[in-house]
Amino acid sequence: MSSHEQALVSLFSQLALSFDGAILGLALAYAAVRSVLKLTANSAALDKLSVAPTVSVSDLRSLLDSSDADGDSQGCDKLVIVRGTVEAKSAVESGWKSLRSSVLVSRESGDNAVVIQRTQTCIYTEWKGFFGWTSDLRALFARNLRQQESTSLRTVPFVLVDGGRRPHGDYVVVNLEGSRHPLPLTTVYHKLQPINASPYTFLQALFGHEYPVGLLDEEKILPLGKDISAVGMCYFRNGIAEIKSCKELPYFLSEMSKDQMIVELKFKTKVLFWSGIILGSLSVGILGYAFVRNWNRWKQWRHQRQAQQQGQTNYDNAEFEILDNEMEEVPDGQLCVICLMRRRRSVFIPCGHLVCCQGCAISVEREVAPKCPVCRQEIRNSVRIFES
Repeated sequence: MSSHEQALVSLFSQLALSFDGAILGLALAYAAVRSVLKLTANSAALDKLSVAPTVSVSDLRSLLDSSDADGDSQGCDKLVIVRGTVEAKSAVESGWKSLRSSVLVSRESGDNAVVIQRTQTCIYTEWKGFFGWTSDLRALFARNLRQQESTSLRTVPFVLVDGGRRPHGDYVVVNLEGSRHPLPLTTVYHKLQPINASPYTFLQALFGHEYPVGLLDEEKILPLGKDISAVGMCYFRNGIAEIKSCKELPYFLSEMSKDQMIVELKFKTKVLFWSGIILGSLSVGILGYAFVRNWNRWKQWRHQRQAQQQGQTNYDNAEFEILDNEMEEVPDGQLCVICLMRRRRSVFIPCGHLVCCQGCAISVEREVAPKCPVCRQEIRNSVRIFES
């Protein structure tokens, strides 16, 4: 780890431990709340998956209400898990639409697919140059804002059918509209291509600017004939079964079976449960410690503040008491040169002039630039003189 990275780590650690760890406690509390929210969502999804029936494509029509199948509008949705084989929609449609091919062909492997995802990722150098410390700040604040990869996704309408049966009589249409769930794609191409350097690259390296040195090209497809499970709300539209994703569930199209999904959700639920307890306990302990420490500091500061105010009050009272005692008849040659009312009692240091009473000497000392009223020399202190 370089010195700049160590400085950044030290800065973040000091920020996290500031206010006796209150910032760290709040961060842990936020993570605990997120864990509890995810735990609630996973528990609800687990309950729904446990009661959802698992059917084949051919048994789907008998499961749904016959009234929904006969109607022309969308009927009541029902959560089901359908296991089937991926097939292009044009292969099961009757009429002129089935005469034209509606499949995608992978450019790299040549496989027929219904979904093709192409991703290109730029890989940047770690060279920091002569002014490399600026790249640390960019890596910390600006690198995440810059898009380093581009993704293109092409899809065609596809359905799930019972594998091994031809011609396909029953099928269910997969509706990807509004779905943000991951797709069970297969990687068919993965290659890292170098990027040729240019004269501008040398200037970028000299001043510590990161520059691309490689391009990672990747292609993933959802091929025809792949067996997958569709988890979602199923309904009939115009007499044709259709399934769409459910936002409350973490799965839509998956290679796993129902039992595998339940096992995975149970494991995630346990992890979230214990992480919520641990993070919550740590946050409560750290926040409690920070609260007690800052409360004690505040009480100590308040006590010192009251003591200072009480001391100042006692000092002022003593000062006025001294001044009242000095209000007596004084010869003209011993009167204070400032107030001309009290006897000269205080000697200025370092000039040594005895020209003021104690009250006026204290007033002179409290000035921004205290000077002797006789010689105008800067004074540091005054000493009261007592007569024996």
